[in-house]
Amino acid sequence: MAKIAYILLCHKDPEAIVQQAEQLTAAGDYIAIHFDARARAADFSRIRSALAENPNVTFARRRIKCGWGAWSLVKATLLAVEAAAEAFPRASHFYMLSGDCMAIKTAEYAHGFLDRQDKDFIESFDFFESNWIKTGMKEDRLIYRHFFNERTQKRRFYLAYEAQKRLGLKRAIPADLQVQIGSQWWCLRRRTVEAILTLTRERRDIMRFFASTWIPDETFFQTLVRHLIPEAEIEARTLTFLMFTPYGMPVNFYNDHYDLLLSQDFLFARKISPEATELKARLGQLYAAHDVSFSISNEGRNLYGFLCERGRTGQRFAPRFWETESSLGRSRSLLIVTCKKWHVAKRLLAEIRKHSDIPAIEYLFNEESTPLPDLGGLERSLEKRTRHRRALVRMLFDYYGQDRLILCMDPAGLDLMNDFFSDRAHTRLLRIDCTFSDDYLTGHAHRVGLAGNHTPQATLERLLPAIRNDILNEVDKIRDAGFNRQWVLNQDVGAEDNARAIAGFLDLPEARALEIARTSHLFDD
Repeated sequence: MAKIAYILLCHKDPEAIVQQAEQLTAAGDYIAIHFDARARAADFSRIRSALAENPNVTFARRRIKCGWGAWSLVKATLLAVEAAAEAFPRASHFYMLSGDCMAIKTAEYAHGFLDRQDKDFIESFDFFESNWIKTGMKEDRLIYRHFFNERTQKRRFYLAYEAQKRLGLKRAIPADLQVQIGSQWWCLRRRTVEAILTLTRERRDIMRFFASTWIPDETFFQTLVRHLIPEAEIEARTLTFLMFTPYGMPVNFYNDHYDLLLSQDFLFARKISPEATELKARLGQLYAAHDVSFSISNEGRNLYGFLCERGRTGQRFAPRFWETESSLGRSRSLLIVTCKKWHVAKRLLAEIRKHSDIPAIEYLFNEESTPLPDLGGLERSLEKRTRHRRALVRMLFDYYGQDRLILCMDPAGLDLMNDFFSDRAHTRLLRIDCTFSDDYLTGHAHRVGLAGNHTPQATLERLLPAIRNDILNEVDKIRDAGFNRQWVLNQDVGAEDNARAIAGFLDLPEARALEIARTSHLFDD
């Protein structure tokens, strides 16, 4: 039966490391730990002390300082592998882990899986032919020497790199190697690990080559396994479920990912978020459990790719309750009344209510105090109403149980009108054109904060033409928008002409429309 020696590279959170080691060894497996020499010595002492009595735990014989993309990561791995191979002669497999990894299957399942598969599991694709590297340096990782860390010594890294390019100091890849690339999270059989350790002692040329290769943890083991092991005995995949965002960052897993993770065809998952305490607790208990059945659907990566793609078009995940059905509905008619003189539009709506059963709502997107039913909080602020405009209006249709609804809007809200006219619903517009006296414009200037009680008359006289022009410009923009179902109510024409506009807008008989058009003082200030 398979016995796994876990190779754990870590650099922080000693309590979590102790817990991880205890969980993995509780089922009879082993673990070899390399704790980064950059980390605090006190943290390492805590780990050693806590695990001192556990015979299934060992430590790399020395700690080295590790850096991302550097040879030190491979060196630390080799030290831990050597320690595990020596301390645990019964270990049949060696499995590379980090402190962010957790089992998503039971030990029972993992042992049975490895017993059935006499293979090494390691991503290993041709370095030059595959498209594994998406961006950044590719061939230059290998043919130039990299002695400095790009993350911590960026200036030296690129100075040395550019100097070698200018001087033509390319180097040859060891002739008998076909360089491979892939994830650093592998699971190798004992005979493979022993063959690699032997080669590291015998082939100093290979060790020198990889020691100055950039990001060798993605090429060293991947290349040597292909060099030493027949292709039929290699499964070019990792047994650790990990994903990357479209920007190359690792995807983190959280509490609500438990069922998703268990259904993947992998033994471990990376990265488990530090905040996912519930997930970590459940997965921690899982490894030592017995007689657990797993339904493997393996949809994780496809699902994530699908959601990412939909996220780019604003359709990620299921809609929130206020976003459900972004369209108002093909069978519904939205009737928009727009007028700069709000009191005129409100008088018109009051009269419409007398002559029809169409629900009519005043300046929904302009006045906080507009009377509205309880819609779950979406109606409470202008900012929410405007942000979720279609959802709000759809909820109003549902609330009133009608397929027609009238709304008032200020002519400045052209973006709102454009949005609703682009909907699948049938949208109509009634524009009310009024005349604006200087007294009205002065009052308007005070209402919108353009003038105060002590604004000089001379200033007002210069301001009023600009305000008048601004209002006319809003009306012109509505005209130019080309809305194909638009009627006009005009203060300067007779009731009969306005009645025809009202009849067309509301689908009313002209006689009833005429009663509305004859409303007393409709246009009065």
